[in-house]
Amino acid sequence: MRVATNLTSMIIDVLEILFSGLCVGVASSVTVGPVAVLCIQRTLSKGHLAGLLSGLGVACADTIMAILAFSVYALLKSYIDEYSTIIQICGGIFVVIVGVRIFFKNPVPQIRKNRAGHSALWQDFASMFGFTLANFVVVIPYILAFFAMFNVELAMNEVVEYAEPAISRHGRNLLVLGGFMLGAVLWWLALTSLINLFRRGFKPRHMLTINRVAGVVIAVLGLVTLVSQFIE
Repeated sequence: MRVATNLTSMIIDVLEILFSGLCVGVASSVTVGPVAVLCIQRTLSKGHLAGLLSGLGVACADTIMAILAFSVYALLKSYIDEYSTIIQICGGIFVVIVGVRIFFKNPVPQIRKNRAGHSALWQDFASMFGFTLANFVVVIPYILAFFAMFNVELAMNEVVEYAEPAISRHGRNLLVLGGFMLGAVLWWLALTSLINLFRRGFKPRHMLTINRVAGVVIAVLGLVTLVSQFIE
């Protein structure tokens, strides 16, 4: 009975860790900036597979930067714990600002300006992978803010509190990063599938709607973080 209870607890813990990473992955991907515009443009002009592979290139690059952000987060965890309220408030404000900027940003001129051109599928993946990595100065702080905002727990000890079976520190952290990549991949799969589904009737102005929905979602996440700090 005890083994079954421990196993159930571990499964629940694994799902919670994956979900926290997934939330960060989705939140970090839900932006309609230059990278997303190019992925959407390729979906419209070259088809679903080209757009999806472009998105996967972004997801892989984001995951690499998430590893760096997660490492920084781990190094600063003691300071984060000490000033958690201030950091949560600052992170919430930052996320609200990002959401408002996304809401009011008009991607239509950029979509009309961009041309997908002709390229092999591996080039679609590689180009977006390289382009995303090149913007690491902007992306890493952005991802770091979401790690702090969602208050992702780090396993600083070698074994998380389970007798049998146990989740190692590295295993727990890998689950967070695995959840992050899963969230990013699911976002690009959902976005490119949606764009492809309405491909014939899709107009650049429809991106305004996507921008506004994404902006509202992100801003609400930031507001929830701020409100939760004052309620506590």
